[in-house]
Amino acid sequence: MRLWGIAHAVDDLYQGLVPASVPYFVLDRGYSYVAASGLTLAATLGSSVPQPFLGVLVDRLRVGWMAAAGVGLAGLGIGLSGLVQPYFGVWLLILLSGLGVAMFHPAAGKSAREAAGESTAAMSVFAAGGSVGFFLAPVLATPALVAWGVGSTALFIPPAVLVAYVLYRNRHRQQVLAAKASATRTGVDRWPPFLVLTAIEVVRSVTFFGVSTFVELYWIKHLHASHALGGTALALFLGGGVLGTLLGGRIADRIGLVRTVQLGGVLVIPMLVGLRLTPGPYAPLLFAVLAGLTLNIPFAVLVKLGQDYLPTRPGTAAGVTLGLAVSIGGLISPAFGVAADAGGPQSVFVILCFVPIAATALGWFLAEPER
Repeated sequence: MRLWGIAHAVDDLYQGLVPASVPYFVLDRGYSYVAASGLTLAATLGSSVPQPFLGVLVDRLRVGWMAAAGVGLAGLGIGLSGLVQPYFGVWLLILLSGLGVAMFHPAAGKSAREAAGESTAAMSVFAAGGSVGFFLAPVLATPALVAWGVGSTALFIPPAVLVAYVLYRNRHRQQVLAAKASATRTGVDRWPPFLVLTAIEVVRSVTFFGVSTFVELYWIKHLHASHALGGTALALFLGGGVLGTLLGGRIADRIGLVRTVQLGGVLVIPMLVGLRLTPGPYAPLLFAVLAGLTLNIPFAVLVKLGQDYLPTRPGTAAGVTLGLAVSIGGLISPAFGVAADAGGPQSVFVILCFVPIAATALGWFLAEPER
């Protein structure tokens, strides 16, 4: 599980590098905001649309190499993008990087579940790796981008190559675990609760992208804080997400999967309200941490619960819960941009206080998985 957690962190580091590097493409290459948003769209399209189809492929064929190839492609795509001059070449490389992310999640999610067994706490190690990757992306990339410009994206190629090599070397062990899991895998796929779960993940994704996209602007424009303090608010939100993912797995092993999802849905609402209403630039930082923590309590649980609902299709379940549903928030986030243009970033956080209510309501339609 440590290996899968590290691999997930490295893979999602490249997802986080896209929004971290886009402003520097604007500064270094003179891209318009429309062109910059096109790069984000390329990453989102590459990582979201193919994932359900790749999940089906993982469930039907032996593709032990796919996780290794995915993380390798993710790193090479974004790493080389800063070295290419034509816009279409940059766009295509970022699209391929997103495709690599899409290849990794279904294969890795299935293998991680086989290694974790029935332990949600163990599965949370894998899920938390993704949160760590998102957290590290701006922390590691910003100093390099400031010092050397977009060409410094090439510095992030070696981790992808190293992790891809390790995963490829371990593919035979993964195939043994897969064979054992396949031999014992029984049950009937339950699509109605899985669709409810997917809707909850979409709501969680919309909230996550809304906060992570506008939290710095909220601190700078509305709370009149420095750029450094705005960056601190984002880092605290993402760091709280790592803690929440790990905590959610342990809570689920004690009180059950469905109750943990419901708990996270209820707790995140007052934290977002506190973030919006607390005055001053410093006191709301506490609610930035708590909002990230509570929002991510259900994350690992949703991944495992989705595979419990589709016991014969763990790759498909992982492709949807880790990929498609998570990425949809990025497609919806431009709507928050319209709200911010009309009423400032504070209007986005007013809306975000109400968004998780939908996930809380949907949580009551979930059912515990069959054993």
